[in-house]
Amino acid sequence: MIIPDKIKGYGFAFLATVSMANVYVFSKAALNELNLYQFGFYWFGLAIFWNILYAVPTGKWKAIKILGKKEYWLLFILGMIELFGTILFFLSIEKAEDPAIMSFLQNLVPLFVILMGVSILGERFTVLQFSGMLITLAGAAVTSFTGDIAEKGFFVPGTGYMLASTVFLATTMIITRKYIKNLDPGILATNRSVYLFLSALAVILFTGETIKISPEALFNVSFGSLIGPFLTALSMYSALKYIEASKSTIIQSSKGIFVTIGAWMYFETIPESFQVIGGIITIIGVVILITARDYGVKRS
Repeated sequence: MIIPDKIKGYGFAFLATVSMANVYVFSKAALNELNLYQFGFYWFGLAIFWNILYAVPTGKWKAIKILGKKEYWLLFILGMIELFGTILFFLSIEKAEDPAIMSFLQNLVPLFVILMGVSILGERFTVLQFSGMLITLAGAAVTSFTGDIAEKGFFVPGTGYMLASTVFLATTMIITRKYIKNLDPGILATNRSVYLFLSALAVILFTGETIKISPEALFNVSFGSLIGPFLTALSMYSALKYIEASKSTIIQSSKGIFVTIGAWMYFETIPESFQVIGGIITIIGVVILITARDYGVKRS
């Protein structure tokens, strides 16, 4: 049975969505016990191991042989961007009381992608797109609101880190979308993990930090690294081979719903009702934003 490319693309996008939702949950569980460098050492070290297990039997490792100077430069640039973006991402998870809130805030990525297109590529956005931007921003503001300005301040802990992370992730998406056909998804996923693992290893060696962790923490980073740096990255990059990035982004914007369910099951926490409503508003904003952009492209 031959599966149409669009079905493959939607399937990979949904797999990336569910996998990413679990990343929020298991990374939060691991970071409750480990510092960021211990976490990065195990999380991305194991991710490299999973990628090797995938690449060797399938023969995907042979794609390295055909890489040219241009591809290596691209991998270096992506690696550096994702290094900072990922560190900021996990800092936000570490600081947040509920990872579901951070997952809804990540829906700002498509907004930054379009804004970068306007500022860097000279693209124009329509009134409908502008409305989608305002709705997404409004939803993000509601989601990140603490509900008690006097005692807790306006934004929940981790908001600033996640906002900064989305800018780096948006930059990665723009670069990846242009060059994804020239690079195997497995190489992109491994490249990201190598940069992050080596950075964590360097800090551990410099500070003399211990790498001893509890069995529970080891389980969280082992399972989380399997579905996170490996499965999420692989399925996300694979989706971009079959469907437009906009369609994949719309599907992935719903991950906050899955994170909310997972966080409730694992930590028995749930966001405030207004924060969930704000998260849903961000999803609506993303759908309007991307649908309007696609419609504008088709018309032109």
